[in-house]
Amino acid sequence: MSFSTGIGTRTAVVTGASSLKGIGFHTALRFAQEGWAVAMIDINAAGLERAADAVREQVADAQVATFALDITDPASIAQAAQTIADSDLPPVGSLCNIAGIPSPASFLDLTLEEWNRVHAVNLTGPFLLSQAFVPQMIAGGYGRVVNMSSVTAQHGGGVFSKTSYASAKAGVLGLTRGMARELAQYGITVNAVAPGVVSTEIRGNTSDQAEQALADAVPLKRQARPDEIADLFLWLSCQHSAYITGITHSINGGTYIA
Repeated sequence: MSFSTGIGTRTAVVTGASSLKGIGFHTALRFAQEGWAVAMIDINAAGLERAADAVREQVADAQVATFALDITDPASIAQAAQTIADSDLPPVGSLCNIAGIPSPASFLDLTLEEWNRVHAVNLTGPFLLSQAFVPQMIAGGYGRVVNMSSVTAQHGGGVFSKTSYASAKAGVLGLTRGMARELAQYGITVNAVAPGVVSTEIRGNTSDQAEQALADAVPLKRQARPDEIADLFLWLSCQHSAYITGITHSINGGTYIA
């Protein structure tokens, strides 16, 4: 199925895009497959270039730009936004805030340093990126912001990522709703995606047994594929979803039903 914006070529800014097994990479790839230009952002410079090359290999004539930066650094984000605005890339039409970090630290062992680190990447990062790119969307007359939350924000976590991650990802839901209300006057939609367990590298070097246990706990008895989450990011960025804003889109195989 094709997901055209209906208004010409746009650029999708996708964060957390360096891992070939990750949601960010698959999201950038899906946008490129649909004819969007993609600006891929990640702190891992070497991985980011490998991911960009993989997009170019799979999509002929793909327009791909890369920005290796820390999404908690306002100056680096501002520089990237200005570079994109001054480049030959099409106007920014979508911002996919996917970059994130987990935290298995239990509440009673949680340090303030870890709390701040998890919130900086998972919540402050999307805030800073949105402030940097939304003005370009307003100027261009088209905008979609899609923020990555998690089922952990809905049920509290406890299996792998715990309280700090749940809090940060719940904050993303509040950020999404507040932005949606304020930016609706410009025709810009803001939505959140809340996946359950996804087959990515975010959990590190876990055992096959542990990964199978995670899958067995899902009513559909499997982990989601990264491309399935990517399809939702793409759909929420297109004209088909123009009247949907401020909503948390759960995609968890039945893990959390509300």
